[in-house]
Amino acid sequence: MKKMLETQFPGIDMILDNYPPPLPKWLLSKVVPVFQFGVIGIVMAGEQIFPMIGIMTPSPWYYSLRANRFGSIATAWLLGNVMQSFLLSSGAFEVYCNGELVFSKLKEGRFPGEIELKNLFGKTLANSRVMGNLGVVWS
Repeated sequence: MKKMLETQFPGIDMILDNYPPPLPKWLLSKVVPVFQFGVIGIVMAGEQIFPMIGIMTPSPWYYSLRANRFGSIATAWLLGNVMQSFLLSSGAFEVYCNGELVFSKLKEGRFPGEIELKNLFGKTLANSRVMGNLGVVWS
């Protein structure tokens, strides 16, 4: 989309940025790696870690994790990354032209087509040029 708009409207300045997720999702996404490394640490440390934290006999779930170390670590890593990606993605695709919102995927619930976006961008630029020229005429 960026290349298409830059080709259609040479000289425009395009800035791509991530839309921030809501604060609770962002905070939760920062906690996920702690759990990932916690699971990896427990699996790798062995049974001697439990007396250090005050648990004399490990739970049965620990032995099932320990039975397949590689699978447990890979699962913790992959599921943690998927969860973190889910929490940080907002699904937003917001297009602004001269500070004016041209298209919002959050409002429309869909992704714009190239032709539609080109037309919306062209209309916004044309309106801003007309308004700019009116300012010259009236001053």
